[in-house]
Amino acid sequence: MKLLARILATGVLVVSVSACSLGGLLGGGGKAPATLQTLTPEIPDPGPVTRNAVSGQSVTVATPIVPKELNTLRVPVQISATDVQYVTGLQWIDTPDRLFQQLVSETIRRSTNRVVLDGGLATLDPGLLLSGQLQKFGYDAASGQVIVEYDGALSTAGGNRVESRRFVATAPANGTGASVGPALNRAANQVARDVAGWVGNSGSR
Repeated sequence: MKLLARILATGVLVVSVSACSLGGLLGGGGKAPATLQTLTPEIPDPGPVTRNAVSGQSVTVATPIVPKELNTLRVPVQISATDVQYVTGLQWIDTPDRLFQQLVSETIRRSTNRVVLDGGLATLDPGLLLSGQLQKFGYDAASGQVIVEYDGALSTAGGNRVESRRFVATAPANGTGASVGPALNRAANQVARDVAGWVGNSGSR
């Protein structure tokens, strides 16, 4: 009986240590991180540029729809098909939907000749509307990489023409806040560049 008790105690200890190790990367509440992270464009800023657009050729980028696990300042970790946790010590300065919208808008502005309008100015020229759903924006524990998945829809004023396309990018990370944040920025920039190329070529094909 004493031997069995020792074995069981050892088993509990191993489980506890494993749980603490996992808790170092993932977890619930706790202290707020010392710094907040954001998304930054990787394409160089061309500086002040004056652009003109004929009617219908400006672009308005809508804030994407996100699932509930992304409607937060924290970064989700997909542990399994049914288990979602969050990266410890990593927090955005704003929610991912707004950060991604700003990144895509700025990337289109820097890499194309399109006039990009803020949503509040869209009445000046309805032009092209880029809307969509940000399906994934977090860390996948099984593959050891971050995943950014965006389903974009590009429509003309009045909905005379609508195109849709899925964009996916990944980047390796180790699950820590120091690794996942920069990896998400790289993957988000890859998606933003692909979206900008799609938008830039729309109407010219």
